Amino acid sequence: MQLHWSPADWEVEISAIRASGPGGQNVNKVSSAVHLRFDIRRSTLPTVIKERLLALSDQRITAEGVIVIKAQESRSQEQNRADAIERLIALAQSVAHTPKVRRPTQPTRGSQQRRLAGKSLRGDIKAGRGKVRDV
Repeated sequence: MQLHWSPADWEVEISAIRASGPGGQNVNKVSSAVHLRFDIRRSTLPTVIKERLLALSDQRITAEGVIVIKAQESRSQEQNRADAIERLIALAQSVAHTPKVRRPTQPTRGSQQRRLAGKSLRGDIKAGRGKVRDV
């Protein structure tokens, strides 16, 4: 299933915070990092994707079912906001893909015979490595 979805404004709570790490005076003064909070249960996502997101063991998803994403790569708050929303959409799309169900198959008779022939050949080779006895 392909998911073409972007969150509505009311679904996403974005707050500007000060970025951590090096950067000197800019980091200390400017709130350019972005903290995004997205409540999975209240969202407009399809029910199947909500269930898969809640079942996902990802450190960005809290026990209450809220996705928390912190973006602080850029010095621009707008770029960090766009990056956070992009990462949210990527997370939702990652669970949208349904893996193909594996149906177990039986080995063919020929493959079983080839396997057993190879094993007996290997056994003969190993048996021939013993000490040579005079008769």
